[in-house]
Amino acid sequence: MVHFVGAGPGAVDLITVRGKELIEKADVIIYAGSLVNPALLDYAREGCLKYDSAYMNLEEIMDVMLNSGGEIVRLHTGDPSIYGAIREQMDILDKEGVPYDICPGVSAMSGAAAALRAEYTLPGVSQSIIITRAGGRTGVPKGQDIKDMAGHGSTMILFLSAGLSDKVSRDLKEGGYPGDTPVAVVYKATWPEERIIHTTVDNLVKDMEENGIDKTALIIVGNVLGGEYELSRLYDKDFKTGYRK
Repeated sequence: MVHFVGAGPGAVDLITVRGKELIEKADVIIYAGSLVNPALLDYAREGCLKYDSAYMNLEEIMDVMLNSGGEIVRLHTGDPSIYGAIREQMDILDKEGVPYDICPGVSAMSGAAAALRAEYTLPGVSQSIIITRAGGRTGVPKGQDIKDMAGHGSTMILFLSAGLSDKVSRDLKEGGYPGDTPVAVVYKATWPEERIIHTTVDNLVKDMEENGIDKTALIIVGNVLGGEYELSRLYDKDFKTGYRK
């Protein structure tokens, strides 16, 4: 049995209870060593075999899954459904008739929001979130480049883009975000070495370069990082609900 497990954003205690229990009983763990907090492996039992997928290709990863037997944990960072590349693994398992399940995790974007003490959806500012990345060595589908979606003006959360800050800043402006739009860069959210940069679209490149951040960071864009918004009607004393008249 293969278990795809979301390791959470970084902090050891932000893995789910279910995820921790699966690690504890695993016979084999294949973990994303470039991103997953290695301290999570301390939960593994003695004798558990561990493989760092940072040094493996898809064929090597699947060879371990298909031929190991027992309880196998495929430990992904954050939540495996977001940039986890799990579909290609699941398709092979389906083809080979190997059972599997998925244990969701806390996404890095949730960890970043907590670090920022921010709410991504504020009344009167943004009620939508665009989760995307900058096209680099791996492109993005037609119509899904940053500048294609920036015109919505909603909150934008960029994964896998810290090394492309120049393109990010340029595409944000070309797509419609004003240069003074607030931006936050959260490096290794919830880790002990977490760092936060508050900047703007115009100053993004300079501030990231000055702080030496070019990987393992989320870029959050939007006026939800500013100070003005409308109060929620949900808790308005004059707003009736099924529970409050």
